[in-house]
Amino acid sequence: MTVKKAVFPVAGLGTRFLPATKSSPKEMLSLIDKPLVQYVVEEAVAAGIEQILFVTGRGKRAIEDHFDISFELESILREKGKEDIVKEVRDIAEMISIFYVRQKQALGLGHAILCAREFVGNEPFAVLLGDDIIDAERPCLGQLLDVFQKYRGSVLALEQVPMENISAYGCVRAKTISDRVYEVTDLVEKPKREDAPSDLAIIGRYVLTPDIFPILEKQEPGKGGEIQLTDAILKLSKQQSIYGCRFEGNRYDCGDKLGFLKATIDMALKREDLGRDLEEFLRARLGCPAG
Repeated sequence: MTVKKAVFPVAGLGTRFLPATKSSPKEMLSLIDKPLVQYVVEEAVAAGIEQILFVTGRGKRAIEDHFDISFELESILREKGKEDIVKEVRDIAEMISIFYVRQKQALGLGHAILCAREFVGNEPFAVLLGDDIIDAERPCLGQLLDVFQKYRGSVLALEQVPMENISAYGCVRAKTISDRVYEVTDLVEKPKREDAPSDLAIIGRYVLTPDIFPILEKQEPGKGGEIQLTDAILKLSKQQSIYGCRFEGNRYDCGDKLGFLKATIDMALKREDLGRDLEEFLRARLGCPAG
């Protein structure tokens, strides 16, 4: 079965970026000249997703406006003869079919996914978290979907992280079944370093079967008093095989200030219109000789 639907949980408060996120969604923080959320939506589109659901909360209206048609803006741009920019902003509104639902209480990622049950129906679906921007030759989600098509089970994006950082992630115990592909045998949400089963961290991309919903519906709150998706996936693993894909590409944690800055610099250096001048500035700023 082909995966055509994706869920984007975007109801978080973005407290790590206060005060910037006091009145603007963290997903709308600009990475050069596009909001973070647009990069993730473009990844989903490139992987073949046809419909997405934003699970939103209060104060997230700017996300809806960004992916809507802005007739007033387009009219002003046309009057100024900027037809190329008109096409660019219209393409944002037309790139994919988008739906919205409110997560009325902040009860965790698992609860946010449960809010998508009616949208998903009885189909496998993808989940993408906007904090993780992944620069990859082949879309990270596309890599997960390849694994799903082969093994027909839920798939988690995995990345090896330093053990001193593992407590910031959910992580897995897994056995290798092919290059970069694992069968997951245990999952732990944000363990202490000494309790972590491995250095394989779960990153914000998932492909899940609809069997997760009955589990989430009965799931008790876990760490932090929230309904943890990791706990539900662990229960699902007792019923069916769960797989991990150690994706190829560079991940930036754009929910973290340093990660956001790294993403901005690396992405800008790859741009034809910015790369050369930015490299010259950085070399001069750091006292490095020209390359």
